[in-house]
Amino acid sequence: MNEKIIILDFGSQYTQLIARRVRELNVYCEIRPFNKIPAITPNIKAVILSGSPCSVTDEKKLTTDLDKLVNKVPLLGICYGAQYLADHYGGIVASSEKREYGKAVLTKVDQAEDFLFNINTDSQVWMSHGDTILELPQAFEIIASTEQVEVAAFRASNSSFEKPVYGIQFHPEVTHSEDGKELLKNFLVGIAGCSCQWTPSTFVNDTVAELREKIGGDKVLMGLSGGVDSTVGAMLLHRAIGKNLHCFFIDNGLLRKDEYEHVLKSYEGMGLNVTGVDAKSAFLDELNGVSDPEEKRKIIGRVFIEVFQKEAAQYPDIKWLGQGTIYPDVIESVSVHGPSVTIKSHHNVGGLPDTLNLKIVEPLRMLFKDEVRKIGAELDIAKSILGRHPFPGPGLAIRILGEITNEKVALLQKADAIFIDALKKHDLYDSVWQAAAILLPVQSVGVMGDERTYEKTLVLRAVNSVDGMTAEWSRLPHDFLAAVSSEIINNVKGINRVVYDISTKPPATIEWE
Repeated sequence: MNEKIIILDFGSQYTQLIARRVRELNVYCEIRPFNKIPAITPNIKAVILSGSPCSVTDEKKLTTDLDKLVNKVPLLGICYGAQYLADHYGGIVASSEKREYGKAVLTKVDQAEDFLFNINTDSQVWMSHGDTILELPQAFEIIASTEQVEVAAFRASNSSFEKPVYGIQFHPEVTHSEDGKELLKNFLVGIAGCSCQWTPSTFVNDTVAELREKIGGDKVLMGLSGGVDSTVGAMLLHRAIGKNLHCFFIDNGLLRKDEYEHVLKSYEGMGLNVTGVDAKSAFLDELNGVSDPEEKRKIIGRVFIEVFQKEAAQYPDIKWLGQGTIYPDVIESVSVHGPSVTIKSHHNVGGLPDTLNLKIVEPLRMLFKDEVRKIGAELDIAKSILGRHPFPGPGLAIRILGEITNEKVALLQKADAIFIDALKKHDLYDSVWQAAAILLPVQSVGVMGDERTYEKTLVLRAVNSVDGMTAEWSRLPHDFLAAVSSEIINNVKGINRVVYDISTKPPATIEWE
């Protein structure tokens, strides 16, 4: 990770997408708030200025110290970033009738410009801007246009700037910009001189070496969930420090059917030093009679800390706490206007660092979810773990709407197992990003044989997504859904109605609570 790109975030909804595209080109990058410019060291190859919901014409526009960047590294401004560059150097940016939203086509491209190598006229780009650059500063020139906007892309003249400066009015990071990835590659390789050598293999080797140096002969304690993030993080630590890593896997009574036993068995085969902790009664007793979703999360978080503290007391010589934090968690905790005031209460490791007085080690802190899976594959972790669907920290507690009881947990575990097993049996599991069964506090009339029933309703939920920020409901075959419904109703006493959720996110969420 010697070379890196810095992305200064001005609040765009697409900032994380810029980072993902840069990393897809095997170049490491980091997102920083627009007003937190790091010291420009030789390994920083370039800086990208993101878009923003703000306008450069506003009195309270977001600004950064360009003097710390210009002539030190190549710069690329995207949308707001481009407008900010133009405005800063004396150009004219204003709200105009020449505004574009959605797809547009390049009508003029400077074919001699390295930044636009292999980008042709008629290339489709994605616009999302209300302001328009009406006039460029004197030291800048237009290198691409669309039918509606003359200044679609520009550059600073070499005679005025020691390092290249580019601005583009469109968003190359979204898939609607057909040659967007090629354009970013031109900037990263042709302009910034990146070698594109950031791969899973180099990440593993570099991270293991860094962990060994950082931790030394100390011992690390880590709570595992059975999910992708904590497992991959634990395996990186295991490769670095071996038996000096001690792990807990806590059964909170809200896992999927037989998951506690299956996960422990899989960890044994990986060589991890894992202790299983049966804490079902501790969690379920505290949740008895609780219906409010947020209160459920807080109780689960608190009890997790209590159980973890009790187990950790057996290891007084532990110095470090390992966590499976990934990059979206880090980014979400810091807004462009300062620290976020919202911390997700269902992060069940919340509070542990302070109460245990341990130093924190987060091997995956700078990775996105899809990158974590690639690292896991590099570490030879089984596909059954790497391909595991996301599962919420509070577990089935937020998939049982209303009050939680042992009976409801057992009911949902049986129904959920039928659904998940059927997805795997019909080769549909890997084509779905996340699947779940939700037990509703709703009873309805049914007929089973000659008897009328008054039993519970179960919702099946399956979605497709890339990172969980947005999601589309999965188009599972009707015959499959009919078979699953029939199997659940016939085999899970207490459920007589099954429905399928076809809501997208947004406006709905993936989980129901």
